Amino acid sequence: MKLFLDAHVSGRRIATALREQHDVRAADEERELDGWDDERLLALATEQGRIMVTFNVKDFARITTEWAAAGKSHAGCLLIVGIDHAEFGLILRVIDHALSTRPEQNAWIDYAAWGIRSATTR
Repeated sequence: MKLFLDAHVSGRRIATALREQHDVRAADEERELDGWDDERLLALATEQGRIMVTFNVKDFARITTEWAAAGKSHAGCLLIVGIDHAEFGLILRVIDHALSTRPEQNAWIDYAAWGIRSATTR
């Protein structure tokens, strides 16, 4: 799968682990992306066919809803909620679980999923 990690998802820890199985781009690893707003980052992820992975539920839930209402497409968005940024193992399990529910990249087009702490990811 092709993923794009938002700036608050650790490229050093999370992206490195995900790269064993996925094509991952991480905003916090690319200095030229500093200061980009969320909508611009989602547009970049969409241009590259990457699923956006973010902790920023408030903004990305709003943006994906607005884009849907406007008929604007995105490549997918995984909104991680209720998990501390330092819970690296749990974050990886939540991402793996979400991706396993839709194992085809194109199944994520215009789809936003909630990555939550649950019995299947402990």
